[in-house]
Amino acid sequence: MKAAIVQVTPFQQNCTLIWCTQTMKAAVVDPGGDLPRIKAAIAQAGITVEKILLTHGHIDHAGEAKTLATDLGVPIEGPHEADRFWLARLDDDGRNYGMTGVTFEPDRWLVEGDTVTVGNLSLDVYETPGHTLGHVIFHHAPSKFAQVGDVLFQGSVGRSDMPGGNHKQLIETIVTKLWPLGDDTAFIPGHGNPSTFAHERANNMFVSDKALAE
Repeated sequence: MKAAIVQVTPFQQNCTLIWCTQTMKAAVVDPGGDLPRIKAAIAQAGITVEKILLTHGHIDHAGEAKTLATDLGVPIEGPHEADRFWLARLDDDGRNYGMTGVTFEPDRWLVEGDTVTVGNLSLDVYETPGHTLGHVIFHHAPSKFAQVGDVLFQGSVGRSDMPGGNHKQLIETIVTKLWPLGDDTAFIPGHGNPSTFAHERANNMFVSDKALAE
């Protein structure tokens, strides 16, 4: 398995390409915008995209997912149906933020316990509310890798002041869903630099072991 980050939108969102090195089949995670940049990265990696995966429905993560899916002729999987609210207002949010937003329904809503395939890879889906109601993450256990969207960042956590957000629920999600995946799990967040759960448990001002013990 390999992954590459493509920063997109004025929010510097981490759109991620994930691919199976055996088949060179790939998924695009959270293509919020800047499709020419994403397509250039796909071509540079020499991969064939077979689906789009979404962690949640915010404009910077999902704004141009439908357009890219149509261009590539691939399905969209995710997020959880509780984020239907966000996907239905992508055009309005696009106008509000000066971005492109295209409303849609994914080909497959995801729930905890589902798996998504990328080539020969199989990633586990976890429901991770707190940033949005329908947020999900993707975990590839053999690679000790997680794509966590806007749940956890290097040194911080996702915002919870938008509709469907809940800070207490977000912290609970991190502790009960992310930490059990293992300290040696590396993750790509929706914004900022990659990190590991061990690093965040030692240093994150919101969810380090020390912070949670206080």
